[in-house]
Amino acid sequence: MTDTAFDVKDFRRALSQFPTGVTVITALDTEGQPVGVTASSFNSVSIDPPLILWSIDKGAHSLSAFEKAEHFAVNVLGRDQVDTSNRFASRGEDKFKDVAWHPGLGDAPVLDEYAAQFECKTWAVYEGGDHLILVGEVKEYRYDNAVLPLVFSRGGYAVSAQHPAMAKTMATETEGDFVGDYLLYLLRATYNRYCAKLYPKLQEQCNISPEEWRIVIRLTDHGRLPVAELSAMVMQPDDSLRATVDLLIEKGLASYTNASTLSITAQGQEIGKQMQDIAHAEEAELLSLLPDDQAKQLKGNLKTILEKLSSAS
Repeated sequence: MTDTAFDVKDFRRALSQFPTGVTVITALDTEGQPVGVTASSFNSVSIDPPLILWSIDKGAHSLSAFEKAEHFAVNVLGRDQVDTSNRFASRGEDKFKDVAWHPGLGDAPVLDEYAAQFECKTWAVYEGGDHLILVGEVKEYRYDNAVLPLVFSRGGYAVSAQHPAMAKTMATETEGDFVGDYLLYLLRATYNRYCAKLYPKLQEQCNISPEEWRIVIRLTDHGRLPVAELSAMVMQPDDSLRATVDLLIEKGLASYTNASTLSITAQGQEIGKQMQDIAHAEEAELLSLLPDDQAKQLKGNLKTILEKLSSAS
């Protein structure tokens, strides 16, 4: 690959194949005001001394604050903090409004909710192309084993889950055990196996990734949708959603009606209908394992549970 052939968008897609955690980095600016950004570049560096690093875009509004801050905190987000991630990934708003936090080490703000937290003293700042790399020495840390961490992968939010191969191994090992009769395990194991069959077919027959599938299938039903609404539907932050949409536009499957609204094209509708047929066939094969009345009851019960959980949250 030569410099002239370097495709920035394609490079980002390649990077998105590596799943990361999602963090909000917080500090105080020189006027004592809290600043925060969403970052997936967090990583460990050293155990002795305990060092971590993350990087910030040189175009970020809060660049100067983090570059000059003596202390900062890394707040690793949990699976229920998608809204928090989106808030701190946005520009031009009071990011800390309605977010519970308190002063930590060096008065740097720390969020009240987290999967893990690392309070750091700035150890070094390095140049890194169009980013600055900040290394922090961990002075305090804490974590909550009860909180499943939020994951960012292939342009969208996800949660860590057991690999289907492990689920297959455990299927016989858990018979008669608590886990083998636990609803959450049963739902997750079924989901993993279902996706392991569906997604490769969508890629092979339609040249559509899971992230593209979620967007196209929504647009197939609705025709057009506001980007903000679509972002919430498919669990992708705005920037990542637009990157996936750019690829769909290149494929001729979608187009912008205006800056804030996305529409599906005739070709997109055709691909969407094809994917619906594939998905329906997979669903029918799965439900054929049950008598018709039990299959209908299963879907009805799951819808009821989902509706009640949604109304309670």
